[in-house]
Amino acid sequence: MAKVKRVPLIAGNWKMNLDHLQSIAFVQKLAWTLKDANHDFGVEGAEVAVFPPFTDLRSVQTLVAADKLEVCFGGQDLSEHDSGAYTGEISGAFLASLDCRYVLVGHSERRTMHGETDEQLARKVAAAVKHGLVPVLCVGETADDLEAHGPSAVPVAQLKAGLAEVSGTPELVIAYEPVWAIGSGKAATPEQAEQVAARLRETLAEVLGDDVAAATRILYGGSVKSGNIASLMREPNIDGALVGGASLDVAEFASISRFSKHVGT
Repeated sequence: MAKVKRVPLIAGNWKMNLDHLQSIAFVQKLAWTLKDANHDFGVEGAEVAVFPPFTDLRSVQTLVAADKLEVCFGGQDLSEHDSGAYTGEISGAFLASLDCRYVLVGHSERRTMHGETDEQLARKVAAAVKHGLVPVLCVGETADDLEAHGPSAVPVAQLKAGLAEVSGTPELVIAYEPVWAIGSGKAATPEQAEQVAARLRETLAEVLGDDVAAATRILYGGSVKSGNIASLMREPNIDGALVGGASLDVAEFASISRFSKHVGT
């Protein structure tokens, strides 16, 4: 099956790493590294995005704007609320005012460590869309889920639940992150990732229609590195990667971002 042309997205989730000064140095070095390599992603181009801690976002915004860097950025989470007495929460309006393009929603660490429910995440997806942000909705199964339900049941259920509060033709990104692969050093095989990604795209068509399904980028996340990105990107329904630990190494993240150099398509 030929791969449909969707602009690839390589996204780096820094989690709780790098302060605002470190983030400036990192983004500068990343931009220079990509520029030195001609930032050659093919005819359709590609996007490289970073997801810093909230305290870094203003620094990254200022740097990207001042130097006109070809790096996008987004928040690691957002509140389902617009404003009010919600201590510690960050509104989508605040992220939008900092020129964030993306925001992560439903990362497995938020689901497990903070008890975020599917219903709450649906409201967060809707809040992101309301404020002009592109939600990167994360879905994925644990090892126990995989054994009990098979490879796509839980991600599909999470996707359906996460889209419950949106309609029309919203711009979305879906990140399939098998929990059993995150931080393990052992990624899903390209065939495993493609099987789930294809089912997620079918689900998008069922819920929001064929046009949204065709336009939506589906990322793979979970022990992504420069050594396996090319094989993943050959799959027709995988349009990029959500990178964790490897996104903290400039050289490695830049190598992942230059996947087209060795995809062989």
